[in-house]
Amino acid sequence: MGRKRLRLRRPRGASEILSAAVVALAALVLAVRMAATAVGVLRDAWPFLLALVLLAGSIGGWRIAQVMGGRRRDAERLAMLRITLAEFDAMDDRQFEHALRDLLVRDGWPARRVGGGGDQAADVIGDHTQRGRIVVQAKHTRVGGKVGSSVMYAVKGTAGPAHRADHAVVVTNGTFTRDAMAWGDRHSVHWVDRDKLRSWAETGTALHALLGLSARARRGRFKRAA
Repeated sequence: MGRKRLRLRRPRGASEILSAAVVALAALVLAVRMAATAVGVLRDAWPFLLALVLLAGSIGGWRIAQVMGGRRRDAERLAMLRITLAEFDAMDDRQFEHALRDLLVRDGWPARRVGGGGDQAADVIGDHTQRGRIVVQAKHTRVGGKVGSSVMYAVKGTAGPAHRADHAVVVTNGTFTRDAMAWGDRHSVHWVDRDKLRSWAETGTALHALLGLSARARRGRFKRAA
């Protein structure tokens, strides 16, 4: 069986009409009082609400300015230096190292190429006033080439004792084996593969942003290994 629909019937007789009028009047009085209370609250709180609106507007404006500033800085970096993957692939080992040095300089890391015989797993070293020292091991490969875990072991072993580095990274125009990436992630050896290299060199993402190297990061991670 269906549920019975509730039907409201019209008041009958003077007494019911009077009762309905009293209820309606009470509801009206209550609504007026609530509205008056709300107006009073808003009147008393308007300085706070205004300050809240201004604060929210300021935060929103600051965030927009940050985003626009970041885009402008990226555009400026690209204007200074932009290298495509095809250009990387056409380089030899020495040219690849020089290109990585130039990219670090573009991103605010005064850097120098140190690769060569006896480089102790460091081809480029950069020093940043806020982020410390970074050691870069460059691995130029043929397209499709992979970098294995042994490179990660070597960089980890020399970054602190030999170079007093705060950050270590291996960069390739190829790819890394799964074991190499996993080992690097566990032992704080950053890696830049072909996709990340495109973001860094072609798109203009700064290396410290790409790798998450905060200016407030703990310093001397590899130096303590000395």
